[in-house]
Amino acid sequence: MTEYTERLLENPPRREGGERLRIAWLIVIPLLAVLSQVYVPRFVSFLAYLELPLLITVHFALSRRGPISAVFYGMSIGLVQDSLSHQPIGMFGIVKTLVGYFAASVSMRFDVENPIVTFILSFFFYFFHQFFYWVLDRALLAQAISFDVQQTLVFGLLNAAVALPLFRVLDKLKVAR
Repeated sequence: MTEYTERLLENPPRREGGERLRIAWLIVIPLLAVLSQVYVPRFVSFLAYLELPLLITVHFALSRRGPISAVFYGMSIGLVQDSLSHQPIGMFGIVKTLVGYFAASVSMRFDVENPIVTFILSFFFYFFHQFFYWVLDRALLAQAISFDVQQTLVFGLLNAAVALPLFRVLDKLKVAR
């Protein structure tokens, strides 16, 4: 065995089972994120790059470290976002479900409390979200939209920069029993 697996066997990853999340964390915060995704770009156009529902999904998956709960949480946020957007129902639901699963799976292997790791994972999952959405759009809807890699990389960096303070604020909403 390697040193890492021995450490995992001796000290399993911290599971914050004693923590319960407020109802605001589970329902109100994602709903506000989805509503801001829909309505804020209409009034403040330079914030259209901000993907708050994705960041909320990533934070939930990284903090809970449970793939099953992250799958359902990502699916729920994605379907609510689908219902308020002009896209067919299910596109964001599928993509955010996958993001939730992979983010929760990754969080069991890495120290996600480290801000550098959090920044890198936020950037990666933004890029993954955009790329997989593009793939689904082309494959399922047969729409020939373009995928601008440079713009996606820049927006990924901006979303990752927003993720760090956002995740700190969301961590403050947790309440110990």
